[in-house]
Amino acid sequence: MNPTRLAVFSPVDSTARVEAVVRRLADAIALGLLADGEQLPSEAELAGSLGVSTVTLREALMALRQRDLVETRRGRGGGSFVRVPPDPSGAEFEVRLRAFTVGELRDLGDHYAAIAGAAARLAAQRSLPGDVQPLWRSLEEMATSSDARRGRVEGRFHIEVAAASQSARLTQEEIRLQADIGPLLWLPRSGATRHDEVVAEHRAIAEALQRGEADQARDLAERHVLDAIEHLIELRLLET
Repeated sequence: MNPTRLAVFSPVDSTARVEAVVRRLADAIALGLLADGEQLPSEAELAGSLGVSTVTLREALMALRQRDLVETRRGRGGGSFVRVPPDPSGAEFEVRLRAFTVGELRDLGDHYAAIAGAAARLAAQRSLPGDVQPLWRSLEEMATSSDARRGRVEGRFHIEVAAASQSARLTQEEIRLQADIGPLLWLPRSGATRHDEVVAEHRAIAEALQRGEADQARDLAERHVLDAIEHLIELRLLET
């Protein structure tokens, strides 16, 4: 199992376990870390991976079914299957953006930049050549993706960097942040010229990881996130 999926299926926190399982799986589904139509592990296997009882897991799966994120099929070949929701509309993005003040966006950006920078630094120090391969595949997809798909690929790239750090906690935090603000964070990065610049920024991060340049990887990752936050703040100010 690759490091990203290991983080998705690692034990949840000991408190509010039903909510923690729902959040973990819902974030993974929304970010495309679990594919549409993919069958989840059996209840016993999934409960064991997440460190919860089967009763807790069943409650969580019920909540996910109510949100149309999981479909349960009975009979031969049955089980629980992922249902990836459609990408949010422009109106949904505007509503989500208005929920944040400029101060909250700056604070969130500082926190996210710290997480992204730490993950990139550790990935440069710890990753093996095979750990970096997913980054190159995401870069190829990013370069040719439509605007609707591009943001999800950008988010996946950052999660893959965190996974390459070999830290499950950093990877889980990256997934949480991507689910919370990722769709907004990559929203302003539009236009052909700007898209080329963003792809180049991601490529520079991947190259620094591959060369093992920890400080440069950290600086590039932090700058990339903070630049995205500044663009997002500009959009937020236009709505006031």
